[in-house]
Amino acid sequence: MHRRRRTALTVLAATLVAAPLLSACGNQAHPGAAAVVGGERIEVSAVQDRAAEVRTAQESSPQAAQLVNKSGQLGRAKLHGLIFGRILDRAADDAGVTVTRKEIQEMRQASRAQQGGEEQFEAMMLQQRWVAPDQIDADMRQEVQLPKLARALGADLGTPAGQQVVGEALTKASKALDIDVNPRFGTWDDQKMQLGNYTAPWITQRTEFTPEQPTEA
Repeated sequence: MHRRRRTALTVLAATLVAAPLLSACGNQAHPGAAAVVGGERIEVSAVQDRAAEVRTAQESSPQAAQLVNKSGQLGRAKLHGLIFGRILDRAADDAGVTVTRKEIQEMRQASRAQQGGEEQFEAMMLQQRWVAPDQIDADMRQEVQLPKLARALGADLGTPAGQQVVGEALTKASKALDIDVNPRFGTWDDQKMQLGNYTAPWITQRTEFTPEQPTEA
């Protein structure tokens, strides 16, 4: 079970792509918005709040300087996460997939046990994925949601063919949401599930959610 869960984590990580730091400017069409997804705004302030939570956690760490230096793209990483979360929600809804609080807690407990305890788990999430403690449950929700989506689609995330099936579902959801990103922050690529062309440092480029053949690092 752990091997399958780690595969899902890797595939999910391969979709978490970021680009340079956000600034607090809106575009002409949507002032104050970092992006509009499915007609709903993602405010610049919401992205900045999430980035600030991570910075606060980083600065409380014994490895503060190292963590901050390695996460210079934090703002756009958070914007990407917010956009991708809405895409995954749409794809899950389309497939009739739901996630319960119990499932989220079970995923968190399993991940915590794998890391050797809560403190180690939180440190790993902060260091490797730029997730603050209060943001972990939202992250775990996606960890549950993605493999459930794959199962609903009859796809195996451990195979290129299964990854392609899930990628096509996510691309369809992304296009349906008509994502409009403030040009200061880049553009959204429906095929690559990507904001801009920067890849966050924790990503293992084993697979991408694109119709093309997955690439190796």
